[in-house]
Amino acid sequence: MWQDMFAPDLTLAEKTVRTVLVYLAIYLLLRLVGRRDLAQLNTMDLVVVLLLSNVVQNAVIGPDYSVTGGIIGAVVLMACDWVMVHARNRWYWAWRLFEGRTSVLVRKGEYDRRTMRRLGVRKADVEQVVRRDGGSHVGDAERVMLEPQGTLRVELRHGKRAATAGQIDALEERLALIEELLRGRAGNGHGHGGGEGEEGGGNGRR
Repeated sequence: MWQDMFAPDLTLAEKTVRTVLVYLAIYLLLRLVGRRDLAQLNTMDLVVVLLLSNVVQNAVIGPDYSVTGGIIGAVVLMACDWVMVHARNRWYWAWRLFEGRTSVLVRKGEYDRRTMRRLGVRKADVEQVVRRDGGSHVGDAERVMLEPQGTLRVELRHGKRAATAGQIDALEERLALIEELLRGRAGNGHGHGGGEGEEGGGNGRR
């Protein structure tokens, strides 16, 4: 029992090569298909990701079902990810190679349909991000860009940003304060006017 549990059926070299090749293949496939972060994955995207993990499982582990083999595979995967992140942060050419460049999806309120089809981004995703960032519709956006990490970034046209709930509350508080100050000044003005009238009447009687 212990032999089957801990003795790997594959050599360390074969296990390492299998894991690295599958990691690179999946990374390239995801880069070619499109770039969207997890918050923008729809149901079909999630199904593909879940099935993809099962499809490549045998390619990684092969006939090895031991605990030791699984730990080796996990360590190699984490090492691959660490190397990729370190290379991207150190060399600009590696960043461009692994992550690509920023893609513009909307220019001056107009969709770039060709780029959106190539990257697999829907209009609904863009419209949702524009509204989230304070715009009313896509026409309010100067540019909408898809970052290399898969995040949508919006630059609204000047004066097109809608006020947030917090900004509206703050404005209402200021207006209430101004009205209160005006009422106070109006009351003081009436008081001074009445006093002057009485004083004038007294002088006349004298």
